[in-house]
Amino acid sequence: MKGPLFYSKILLFGEYGIIKDSKGLSIPYNFYKGALKSNAKASKEAMKSNESLEAFAVYLKKLTKKEPSLVSFDLDLLKADVADGMYFDSSIPQGYGVGSSGALVAAIYDKYAYDKITVLENLTREKLLKLKAIFGKMESFFHGKSSGLDPLNSYLSLPILINSKDNIESTSIPSQNSEGKGAVFLLDSGIVGETAPMVQIFMEQMKNDGFRKMLKNQFIKHTDACVEDFVNGNFQSLFGNLKQLSHVVLDNFKPMIPAKFHELWKNGIDTNDYYLKLCGSGGGGYILGFTEDFEKAKTALKDYKLEVVYNF
Repeated sequence: MKGPLFYSKILLFGEYGIIKDSKGLSIPYNFYKGALKSNAKASKEAMKSNESLEAFAVYLKKLTKKEPSLVSFDLDLLKADVADGMYFDSSIPQGYGVGSSGALVAAIYDKYAYDKITVLENLTREKLLKLKAIFGKMESFFHGKSSGLDPLNSYLSLPILINSKDNIESTSIPSQNSEGKGAVFLLDSGIVGETAPMVQIFMEQMKNDGFRKMLKNQFIKHTDACVEDFVNGNFQSLFGNLKQLSHVVLDNFKPMIPAKFHELWKNGIDTNDYYLKLCGSGGGGYILGFTEDFEKAKTALKDYKLEVVYNF
């Protein structure tokens, strides 16, 4: 048995903001992927994954009892497959902000959900919101609280534009220009990040009036502008907004940026060689970078491992 492939994702814009109704833009990243597999000669990783799936199956049973109208699964088949040694074979790094649990959730829904909404049908806003709600509940097993966006992106393998909590749509983004000097890239922090503690810090900060004002008047404002610019291909305007956004994140989201990257972050803003932002919840994993001249950024960041995800 080997299931279909599900890919990692990158939330280009909207981390934390989408919790408070900012716009967001999420794209599939096909470099990393995962699939459900069964194998008698299981490795240590496979056994660990199998144990996790066993616990996940118990959680899904509770979920369907609690919310029968939301989703139901062929739990007998899932249980039998898990007992048979099924695991999620994935190259998606965990704790890196590229949706490792999202791909797993998408794979389980795809194989075991009854009456599932498929990628081939006309995906109305209602269907997308229903999928997002199902995936949010499923992925909560891994993060404590999930928007459901990562699994949605992995399941559909399409860019997703978040206009607000109740308004999401699949979208198209400007075609990549392989000759272009500009790039979106991932910088490997070399540290594994954990989502739950970072979200906890954010929720604590949200109790502070000043932080809430900053989020609405600066962070969300610049995030929304970046999403508009990127989708419409206004790259000149995008970099002005990115600079502002990078600044706001450095000033107000310090706990989410590993300490040794504070200087590097500031350096990008000061030189305009590149702008950094959080990739997912932060705390480690990948940091997302944007540059108008990748060669320049590469020189400035020569001590780090960079992966280009989009050229323009």
